[in-house]
Amino acid sequence: MFTGIVTDIGEITSVSPGGRADDRRFVVRTRHDMAPIAIGASIACSGCCLTVLERGKDWFAVEVSGESLSKTHLGEWKQGSRLNLELSLKLGDELGGHLVYGHVDGMGKIVSMAPEGGSVRFLFEAPADLARFVATKGSVAVDGISLTVNEVEGNRFGVNVISHTQAVTTLGQAKVGQRVNLEVDMLARYVARLLEHEKS
Repeated sequence: MFTGIVTDIGEITSVSPGGRADDRRFVVRTRHDMAPIAIGASIACSGCCLTVLERGKDWFAVEVSGESLSKTHLGEWKQGSRLNLELSLKLGDELGGHLVYGHVDGMGKIVSMAPEGGSVRFLFEAPADLARFVATKGSVAVDGISLTVNEVEGNRFGVNVISHTQAVTTLGQAKVGQRVNLEVDMLARYVARLLEHEKS
């Protein structure tokens, strides 16, 4: 379980084949102190909950299945790629964003970016099957970042990203057309499911 509050920007230092033909192994450099992080612990990597298989003082290794590579933009990672990192939530930790599971629902893309006051207005496009779960003033995780939705129109939604968030996440180097991992708010999924049951 995570909060969508990014705690470090990691960097891919190595990419190699995983245990199975379609899997891939990544080594990630981080500023986090890895000493207290157990093997088998979960770290959100640009929104994907991944398991620590090995670790050193300032790095950790994960393996990503072919299924996850096909459903996220992790398949595009290469040496030098930067990613948002968040350690898993502990009981008693502050919940600064919203509850994020690290289970990516699908990929969206950045449609436009425009300065607006002290922030940047991002317009994202979501797949049609996910767009119905995105609501104005609701929450959505974009590459593991908890963001508040400003407006929704069709399968597109806008958010304002303040300068601090740009500085401490990969959105500071984002480009139009770039693909992003999306996780919709679980509460929205449950509400939609309940409404479906009421109609049937």
